[in-house]
Amino acid sequence: MQTFDAVGRRKNAVARVRLMPGTGKRIINNIQMKKYLQRETLEMIVEQPLQTVGLSDNFDVYVNVYGGGLSGQAGAIRHGISRALVEYDENLRPVLKTRGFLTRDPRMVERKKSGRPKARKRFQFSKR
Repeated sequence: MQTFDAVGRRKNAVARVRLMPGTGKRIINNIQMKKYLQRETLEMIVEQPLQTVGLSDNFDVYVNVYGGGLSGQAGAIRHGISRALVEYDENLRPVLKTRGFLTRDPRMVERKKSGRPKARKRFQFSKR
């Protein structure tokens, strides 16, 4: 049985995705997707690339994901699934590209600077 592997990233999350021809199972870190992600919006994010190309029930998706929070992990999984679909069929690339699923979102948390409470926040200024 042929498998299609890819890595997706978002914020600090990294997802290793494996697509296998099947009936539509979604397993994330050996847990059913609904139990792992807990929110419907995150499930929708993960399903977007498969629904866009109309292959939702044709593949089983097995994911190993770590780092970040649930939202970042869902974005990383979506990125990984999109890359794996392009590996499966190069003709799907333009459709996924126009939707922005193949673009690695570069937004990251800004680092905390020294002498400040957070990245940009400053301590209260007192003139006198």
